[in-house]
Amino acid sequence: MILSILPQPDVNLLGIRLQEPITTFTDLLVTVVCFYAYWKITKSGIVNKAIQYIKYYFVLMGVGVALGGLIGHGFQYAFSPEWKCVGWVIGMFAVLFFEFSALEYTANLIPPKTHKILVGFSIIETIIALVFTISFVNFKYVQYHMVFGFIVVVFSLHLLIYYKTNDTGSRWIMAGVAMLVIAISAFSYRVAPHVWFNHNDLSHVIIAVATYLFLKGALHLGDPPKRLAAQKSFKK
Repeated sequence: MILSILPQPDVNLLGIRLQEPITTFTDLLVTVVCFYAYWKITKSGIVNKAIQYIKYYFVLMGVGVALGGLIGHGFQYAFSPEWKCVGWVIGMFAVLFFEFSALEYTANLIPPKTHKILVGFSIIETIIALVFTISFVNFKYVQYHMVFGFIVVVFSLHLLIYYKTNDTGSRWIMAGVAMLVIAISAFSYRVAPHVWFNHNDLSHVIIAVATYLFLKGALHLGDPPKRLAAQKSFKK
């Protein structure tokens, strides 16, 4: 295993130059899993606001990762660095929708005022992260946003849900967040098993697994807990 940045050689497909081919392919793998998740949830017939937000997440993340793979890796020679922000920004909004889903699902388990503050804080954090990302064209601000969104907001709220209701869906989603932490760590520490499977590729494959776990969570969430149950919990 090599802990470094390993640039992948270009390949030519039917006369078309493709940079970082495996990285591009693994990005598209994440997109396929995202779109499959969207289709699977739609087919399930589950309808509530929290699930709808997760569906938005899958669509936006799928599009954002695809653009990131094509513009930021496969055909980066044809675009200026600023174009990378297109996929990044779409992905950042996707994370915000996942935060909205967790907030919607816990709306009856936390005081209304606290809920409003958390929603506002999530929106403000996203705006700040977007400004820094676009201003400096730096992926690290996307990572910061993911850490805040998935660990500070999503994981914490689903941990509360699981503690209060023993919800199976929340357990799957927390497992997905744990996989994302591993993916971010692999990317940040540049864990590159091989030149044809570098730190980008490894993190993308782990993200694909995390996406599938999010799908399992969404399929098991059902309806949000009722306020009556929350009131009884607080009285204990």
